[in-house]
Amino acid sequence: MSKYVCSVCGWEYDEASGCPDKGIAPGTKFADLPDDFECALCGVGKENFTEE
Repeated sequence: MSKYVCSVCGWEYDEASGCPDKGIAPGTKFADLPDDFECALCGVGKENFTEE
């Protein structure tokens, strides 16, 4: 499982943890997130994340 970091604010998406606040189950791969996924902290799109 990988981690992806928002290049705008530094918030981290951890595939192992998912994002329960946004209804994303633990174990969800970053590539499988919906196209309209947004950073939980600043609201930018997936294109602003880089793999850690």
